[in-house]
Amino acid sequence: MAFCRDDLTRHAHGVTLAPVMHKDEAVTAQDIAPPMAPPMALALDLARAAAAAEEVPVGAVLVNGQTGEIIAADHNRVEETLDPTAHAEILVIRAASEKLGAKRLVGLDLYVTLEPCPMCAGAISIARLRKVVFGAFDPKSGGVLHGPRDYDQPTCHHRPEVVGGMG
Repeated sequence: MAFCRDDLTRHAHGVTLAPVMHKDEAVTAQDIAPPMAPPMALALDLARAAAAAEEVPVGAVLVNGQTGEIIAADHNRVEETLDPTAHAEILVIRAASEKLGAKRLVGLDLYVTLEPCPMCAGAISIARLRKVVFGAFDPKSGGVLHGPRDYDQPTCHHRPEVVGGMG
């Protein structure tokens, strides 16, 4: 389940996320991320949580591009859900769409630890995200700057700003 802004709770040391399941025990985001962490730092912490849960270690955070407010955050959950589309990017897009009641997420920025695959790149385009910032390049399975380079195709309806290699 993706975290939404409504799931955030205040603590004495800042803001933490609702609990994340870690194998057979609950781990709070306070255990994996410093309070008020920048979006990429939070995405990296979520990727570590994914690895601990025996998922491909990818974390994603969707933020309001103007205010920096975290709208949704999650990590890959393919193994947990037995859903091959449960990539972190797809999960945060779904959570944000539900939270905001909109299929177009104009003005939102995605921070993700790995270059999105072609499936996620397509979803990012369809959702009309403003910007994609990713940490590691993925020459084998990437779909943004490697592989099919989705946003370079003439059939691409929306091309977000892309910043790659940020960590």
